Amino acid sequence: MFYYIEGKVAQIQPYLVVIDCGGVGYACRTTNHTLSTLTIGKTAKIYTHLYVREDIFELYGFSGEHELGCFRMLIGVSGVGPKAALAILSSNSPEGLAMAIVSENEKALTSAPGIGKKTAQRIILELKDRLAKGQLTVSGGGETFAGGVTVIPENKTSEASAALAVLGYSQSEIALALKGIDLDDMTLEQIIKHALKRMVK
Repeated sequence: MFYYIEGKVAQIQPYLVVIDCGGVGYACRTTNHTLSTLTIGKTAKIYTHLYVREDIFELYGFSGEHELGCFRMLIGVSGVGPKAALAILSSNSPEGLAMAIVSENEKALTSAPGIGKKTAQRIILELKDRLAKGQLTVSGGGETFAGGVTVIPENKTSEASAALAVLGYSQSEIALALKGIDLDDMTLEQIIKHALKRMVK
């Protein structure tokens, strides 16, 4: 229904921002990360997701399309609702979330309030299964995860490729985004973050 909302930031509350757009205040539930980029009185563009369930009609908004994509990916996991997704994305950046899924790092997910070990395991299992169904194969030997997905721990390109694939990007998009990045002088998280910025331009 709404792709994005652009207007002045009218209010900021915990997990909530109100955007004044043409005299109408749109209340968007959001993450701490998005809130940290906003200033009351300044103009902001918020990418939105309208969540509708029976008597629930809520708008969720994010400062970047990649964070919105992660939110949609998380609420697609069985048993994970919008509140849990916001908690996870408030504790993990999109690139950090992707790394946690690829490396099966449950602690990164359980660091979010209200996210237990079983939920973290379900998120990792379901999202890695989607990665496998996408038939991504990183060649060259290394650790093989369930579903035939291979990640080379020592190879930043391979790890970054697998993490970006978890976020739903195709191999051609990933190859183009990683092209020309100075892999030697950047951490894995910096590589993924840089690639994400390229892909949302």
